[in-house]
Amino acid sequence: MIDIAQDTAGSAIGGRVKGIPSGVHTTDEARKRLKKRYSMEARFKAYGIGAIALAATFLVLLLFTIVGSGLPAFTYNYVNVPLNLSADKVDPANPAGASYNKIIRDGLKAELPFASDRKNRRVLYSLVSSGANVILQKQVVADTSMLGGTGPVAIPLSDFADLYVKGLITQKNEITSSSSATVSGTEGQVTITAEKPEFGALIAALKSYYENEITLLSDKIEARGRSEVSVNTKITGLETRLKSEKDPLVVQRLTAEVESNREALEKIKSTLETRKAELAALQGHLANIENGGTLNNKMPSFFVNVNGGTIKAEKVTPTSVTGTAFIPLSSDASVAAGQWGVEELETPESFRKFSDKEIAYTDYLVSKGTIENEWNSIFFKSGASREPEMAGIWGAAVGSFWTMLVTLSLSFPIGVAAAIYLEEFAPKNRWTHLIEVNINNLAAVPSIVFGLLGLAVFLNVFGLPRSAPVVGGMVLALMTLPTIIIASRAALQAVPPSIREAALGVGASRLQAVFHHVLPLAMPGILTGTIIGMAQALGETAPLLMIGMVAFIVDIPASPVDPSTVLPVQIFMWADFPEPAFQQKTSAAIMVLLGFLISMNAIAIVLRKRFERRW
Repeated sequence: MIDIAQDTAGSAIGGRVKGIPSGVHTTDEARKRLKKRYSMEARFKAYGIGAIALAATFLVLLLFTIVGSGLPAFTYNYVNVPLNLSADKVDPANPAGASYNKIIRDGLKAELPFASDRKNRRVLYSLVSSGANVILQKQVVADTSMLGGTGPVAIPLSDFADLYVKGLITQKNEITSSSSATVSGTEGQVTITAEKPEFGALIAALKSYYENEITLLSDKIEARGRSEVSVNTKITGLETRLKSEKDPLVVQRLTAEVESNREALEKIKSTLETRKAELAALQGHLANIENGGTLNNKMPSFFVNVNGGTIKAEKVTPTSVTGTAFIPLSSDASVAAGQWGVEELETPESFRKFSDKEIAYTDYLVSKGTIENEWNSIFFKSGASREPEMAGIWGAAVGSFWTMLVTLSLSFPIGVAAAIYLEEFAPKNRWTHLIEVNINNLAAVPSIVFGLLGLAVFLNVFGLPRSAPVVGGMVLALMTLPTIIIASRAALQAVPPSIREAALGVGASRLQAVFHHVLPLAMPGILTGTIIGMAQALGETAPLLMIGMVAFIVDIPASPVDPSTVLPVQIFMWADFPEPAFQQKTSAAIMVLLGFLISMNAIAIVLRKRFERRW
């Protein structure tokens, strides 16, 4: 007898399957199939949730990386230096003709008078931007009230100095002292002697360096040893062949080959002896590490800050440090515990482009309170530049504006007109069907193909100006047209036929019915599709690279026919530059571009919500 008991709890009763209500599926096999189907649905939901979670994770990771890297670029560090802008230095009748570079350098020399020799002054001058004189000239020309004074003027730091102040060059560790120390002098080579072993961190770094070098050198010696054995074996084989060889030409070749290998063997042996001597020296240093050693630029750098000065550690023992005073000490008096300390720069000097002396000078300016972090107006107001601190997005933003203007002017009327014709007036035959199929296919064509088309037609055939927004706009208009046509046709199709029939019924012509009644109702959908298409065009890079918009353009374009670049291409160029500061600018420019794209999509959503009608 078939069990048709109503078990809504789904417990296993007799031959029933747990979780499957009985009474509907009357056999065990049917219940098993139902259970299998439920399991598949549950797995499908789990896969979907997992896919969404994975995509969200990657999106958050991407945004976190971009925002974390790009935020520092929105601010910049300036040094406030008293500059002499009196009539002796700047002619009030011709303020643009003054030597602002010399004025800035004189101001820096007054701030750091101990940087007196030529080498130190060169280091000092490298702390400010190479374009600082141009910025100061523009400020003075724009505001002549600055003339005649000697007040502090904000000068942008160099890109590396800015990155260092932001903590993006190296990490610093502070080591406080627990005993008093004596000082041997105030300038040049200075020795700091502590009462207790205060320099354990320096000794530990030295030990770690020796151990790593010994490991690397041992591996090289081992590799050279294998080479020596291999060459010896080869020479033995050649000599064996040489003894039995009768052909004089072959004998001559083998003899030359043996000599060549013997020369190589001598070089290998010489290198081996040299490296074994280096290894023995390193092992000796490591064995006597407690007696101290010499630091080098492949190790973390250590500064000793004492009596207002900064000494770079060069030789160290557990209780003393000898080094060069980058910042002279105010006195050579003994100093109490806690009143001096050691600063460790984790990144070795040989691994960074900002030297220890530049760091010491920058820290000195920071300690005087002359460096301030301000909004980076240069980034938003300047065009392209090879100097990272002078580079901005304004030129690319204006180029994007002109390009989008040309794209919209061409693609919107043509796309909407084509959609109206195909949807409302075109006869339904094989030709219109062929056109519709091709429009749908064009929407999926890679954007680089449109770039090749623009290169071949607009530049090579019509000879239009290269790197100009007008050509970029025409190429992007071709790329955007299928999207606008498809979206517009969908919007027109969404208008109920009763609207058309009612208009025709009261005597309107076909044209009046479309333009007076159907098109206004479809316009929200058309605008939404157009904005989405424009947002896609704004983010395109590949077709613009083909028509030369990757060119380095410094000037801000004043019209669509001026040479220009656009934001995506500017990002592409900055990402390829080796200077570290461009990495932050690349991420910051991506944030600006994402802001534009999000804004355009938000406008599309608002328009759709505001004008949407439900039939």
